[in-house]
Amino acid sequence: MPLYEGLGSGGEKTAVVIDLGAAFTKCGFAGETGPRCVIPSEIKKPGVSKPIRIVQYNINTEELYSYLKEFIHMLYFRHLLVNPRDRRVVIVESVLCPSHFRETLTKVLFKYFEVPSVLFAPSHLMSLLTLGINSAMVLDCGYTESLVLPIYEGIPVLSCWGALPLGGKAIHKELEYQLLEQSTVDTGAIKGQSLTSVMGSVPEDIVEDIKVRTCFVSDLQRGLKIQAAKFDMDDSAKRPTPPPDVDYPLDGEKILHINGSIRDSVVEVLFVQDNEEKSVATLILDSLMECPIDTRKQLAENLIVIGGTAMLPGFLHRLMAEIRYLVEKPKYKEILASKTFRVHTPPAKPNCVAWLGGGIFGALQDILGSRSVSKEYYNQTGRIPDWCCLNNPPLEMMFDVGKTPPPLMKRAFSTEK
Repeated sequence: MPLYEGLGSGGEKTAVVIDLGAAFTKCGFAGETGPRCVIPSEIKKPGVSKPIRIVQYNINTEELYSYLKEFIHMLYFRHLLVNPRDRRVVIVESVLCPSHFRETLTKVLFKYFEVPSVLFAPSHLMSLLTLGINSAMVLDCGYTESLVLPIYEGIPVLSCWGALPLGGKAIHKELEYQLLEQSTVDTGAIKGQSLTSVMGSVPEDIVEDIKVRTCFVSDLQRGLKIQAAKFDMDDSAKRPTPPPDVDYPLDGEKILHINGSIRDSVVEVLFVQDNEEKSVATLILDSLMECPIDTRKQLAENLIVIGGTAMLPGFLHRLMAEIRYLVEKPKYKEILASKTFRVHTPPAKPNCVAWLGGGIFGALQDILGSRSVSKEYYNQTGRIPDWCCLNNPPLEMMFDVGKTPPPLMKRAFSTEK
């Protein structure tokens, strides 16, 4: 049961907070310091070899409804052990979440689990609640993409967001490619076999484990040398001395030999600029240039970096070094007058910052009740408003459906002249 049972007016039970990520889902109770469980966002079906990812956007509604229903059921009755009818729900979502996905998720929660209310909260805005600030430039470096969004005085500046398909998925793809190209495997008496002769592809969970255990982000000067050596095939002397090789046990008999050059080079996909001169570091600077000029200084001095990929050793140090290096380039030097960049240290690991913000917001029972979409409202309208409309919720959402609002409020929302 939650640590703060009975928190709020009238002893109302604490809300359930769910951060449904592309790779991992964080789930727990509002008012607590961390999620109760962090599990892969996938389900296993009998007869299917690979687990099925829950966060899919290009599938039909019936199939998505079935997957979400099974996954949410597992959250409630295997990990949280509570009745879904008794507790409000806070869903921490990305600003890139399609309407099709959020509407299907809402239907599962209201129609199948019959939760009292649902609140969709943007992950970038929730991150600010953990620090008690109103304005910041938030970079979410997750599994499928890196997304930056400036927030000024508590309002997301949607016209200045930026995103690139650079995240954990891109690192996994590069890591698997280099493992199959360079690594060898010892199998019993046979030594030094190529990995491709043992397995055609490396399972996703093994790639994830190898990345977490062995890979790291180099500093700026070393990273630039690695990039130069990679794209200049004639001059391999530029490549700095690689870190030590690592042996990774695949199972009881197979030992995978991971070259040291792989450990520090695979993460460079986040920082090497593509044909359009885009990287994770340029996302922040390009978004900053799009912001109003009088907000840039405050935003530059309040950077927040969240997401599981940001937990790689050396990531934050390299990101700040890249920003300070790029801001001296002519493209940014003339426009960005401020060259001072500061990054905050949230009170949680980067992958749980957004969840913690949702937990703080969910503990504010009075505000949560006015901002959430109730089951009665959903049953009458059959729709869920976009989260950017929840700052000024419709009149029928602020009061019990069917009841007459107070006279002053009725006149304030009236459209009559």
